[in-house]
Amino acid sequence: MKIKTFCFPPLKRSLIHKFLYLLILLIMTSANAHSQTLQTVKNVDLKKYLGKWYEISSYPQRFQKGCHCTTAEYSWSDKGYIIVENRCNKDSIHGKLSSIKGKAFVEENSGNAKLKVQFFWPFKGKYWIIDLADDYSYAVVSHPNKKYLWILSRSPQMAESTYQQILLRLKEMGFDLSKLQRTPQV
Repeated sequence: MKIKTFCFPPLKRSLIHKFLYLLILLIMTSANAHSQTLQTVKNVDLKKYLGKWYEISSYPQRFQKGCHCTTAEYSWSDKGYIIVENRCNKDSIHGKLSSIKGKAFVEENSGNAKLKVQFFWPFKGKYWIIDLADDYSYAVVSHPNKKYLWILSRSPQMAESTYQQILLRLKEMGFDLSKLQRTPQV
């Protein structure tokens, strides 16, 4: 049995190689032009960070679809990790309460600003604290790929001037603010 193979003539093959090379070069250049290395805050006092946070706004994610009044609560476990409990009301501010528990592990030598959060074993997601108020009244969390973003506050509402200052810093970091959506809170 003879197998037929398809092969491009030498001229077409050369053009295809050039096209692929240019395509790869274009992708690499555009990725580098838009990417900035994401920096975290220098140090996080975890004792001050623990407690309840209200989501003020975020990049929409499938796992948060329909969430209103979203909160995250962090507490110490007796096993040396942080317990994470995320809650929200589904589909309206008075909707059914939905919650999920997970674990957070601090990355060594990160000043406690880089954590790995696990809701489903064995998967862990990067949780980087990239902005934090001196008094721990707000925090901004992301992932190094900038596809995730949360603005958190200790209270359900945030002063508009504070929010706008955070947005200015996020813009300087290269975040796409058009994707940011406010989270309904009461």
